Amino acid sequence: MAQITNQCLILAAGNGSRLVSQSGGLPKPLVPLHGVPLLAHVLLSACEAGVDEFVIVVGYRGQMIRDWFANHWVHNARITFVENSEYEKGNGSSVLKARQKLYGPFLLLMADHIFEPCTARMLLNQALAPGEVILATDQKIDAVFDLDDATKVSCEGRGIADIGKELTSYNALDTGMFLCGPAVFRVLDLAAKKGACSLSDGMRLLARDGKLLSFDIGGSHWQDVDTPEALAYAERIFDRHFSRTPVAEQLAHA
Repeated sequence: MAQITNQCLILAAGNGSRLVSQSGGLPKPLVPLHGVPLLAHVLLSACEAGVDEFVIVVGYRGQMIRDWFANHWVHNARITFVENSEYEKGNGSSVLKARQKLYGPFLLLMADHIFEPCTARMLLNQALAPGEVILATDQKIDAVFDLDDATKVSCEGRGIADIGKELTSYNALDTGMFLCGPAVFRVLDLAAKKGACSLSDGMRLLARDGKLLSFDIGGSHWQDVDTPEALAYAERIFDRHFSRTPVAEQLAHA
């Protein structure tokens, strides 16, 4: 099957309060991992997977992120920035801010989740029916770093029955990678009207309607870099599980 889209939305608006001791005043997306900002790692992996058009939603110290890309970015992928001054309302609000810049299906990624390009490539080749969203899930629960902080997923076959950090019964984890269509805007609008606008709030509404599906990443690796401990862990495992591209090497020495 042909790749379903070459467009990607990246959420990079939050203030990263739990990583502040390592950030040196930088917004979390610019915190370096092996000399390259987390956000740049995310973009480069998506580029390797076949994406060449990005919409990045910024908020907290967003101008610093814009300036870094203006001064350092060397890849030819197209980038459009969207501002979300209301990022404290939840990451779902960042998705809603970007809707006018997106057309058809798109890959949705987090600025602080690094991953192997092969994972995104496989997700981009999944069939997405109208009204559906597909979440890349990890069933290697025992191998995850900091399970308490992970968003849990309850899968029933290919469908997802529930999602959330507080789930006590689950059989997979949310990797922060979604293949989305316009349905995601509808459910986030509904969640916002109820006063809750996290992605998980919207995903639970999709799950209730049987429209949230799971894509198992198998043996692939990913890492949510949300705390100093997770950053240190990502530094240790990077060479084993994640690729150093020529562009990343160039950025690391810029």
